[in-house]
Parts: sequence; structure tokens; C-alpha cells
Amino acid sequence: MQVILLERVAKLGQMGEVVRVKDGFARNFLLPQGKAMRANDANIAAFEARKADLAVRNDETRADAEKIAASLGGASFVIIRSASDAGALYGSVTPRDVADAAVAEGFAVERRQIVLAGPIKDLGLHDVKVHLHPEVDVQVTVNVARSPEEAELQASGKSIQDRAAEEEAAAEFEIAELFDDIGSAGRDDDASA
Repeated sequence: MQVILLERVAKLGQMGEVVRVKDGFARNFLLPQGKAMRANDANIAAFEARKADLAVRNDETRADAEKIAASLGGASFVIIRSASDAGALYGSVTPRDVADAAVAEGFAVERRQIVLAGPIKDLGLHDVKVHLHPEVDVQVTVNVARSPEEAELQASGKSIQDRAAEEEAAAEFEIAELFDDIGSAGRDDDASA
């Protein structure tokens, strides 16, 4: 089916282009969302008449999205989840969770605007793309942790595994010192006898 795009659609085309798409994609997504209309003579003439209005509306929405992007860009959101000792989450972090964290911080973000490269299934810092407008994307950081203290630790650059390794090394050092002390006490006893 041929359609006229009423706004820029990623990987498809710019506003005003006539493109051929699969019938289901047009019927189920582009037409109901108002992103396109069927390409026939009457619709092409109607589009040409509305083109200036659509361009002005697109510029306004892009300007609004760029304002939001300026404040949202580089933001970091903390999401607290339960996880195993190895750092694997019991479940995963979804776009809804990220959107809820952003809304809690005072940003106007919807779930459908969050783009995850893959499911977030482990603790740590994760980069997430927020799609504010067809021409405006911004990157945010999601800090997934078991507690607020752990989130602060991760934000400072240390991972849970680093902290566990440091604690283990400190424990081994204390044990080694203890055995050194016991060994030297035994040698003192031998020297005095």
C-alpha cells in the first residue's frame, strides 16, 4: 500500500514522502496513529493544502521536545530491585519502570518513549534512549540497585563485584595476619624453651 507520511517516521521517510509499506503496517500502525494517510489523488491534494500547517505543528512539537531533551539529557534515575548475590535481577526492568522513575523526578515521559536495546536483567548502570520526537532522541542513565546506598556506590564508579572482591581481599588479609601472629607466637615459645 502506498501512503503519504504526515510526519517523519524512523527508517521509513520524511514528512510528505509517498512510500510503499506493507498493508498490515499501514492499517494497524501508520493510519490509526495519524502518521500517514493513503496515497490517492484526493489525499495528495488535501496533503498539499495542509502541508504548511503540518510543518508548523511539527516545528512546534520538535521545539517542545528539544526543551525537554535539554533538561533530561544525561539524567540518571535510580530503580531499586531485589537481586541475587551475583547481581542478577529477579525479573527485569521494563520501559514502564524507567518512565515511572522519570515521572517521579518531575519529567514528562511516557512508557512508549523509552527505547531499551534489550531487557535489563542485572544490577548496574545502563544507558537508555528516550525518543521524545521523531527528530529528537536523548540518552539517560538507569542505575539499577538493591538499595539507595548501593546505587550511590554504583554511581561513584564501583560495581557490586568490585566491592565484594575488596571485602574478600580484606578478609583474606586479616586471616593471613592472624596466622602470621600465631606463627610468630609459636616461634617465641620455641625460642624460650
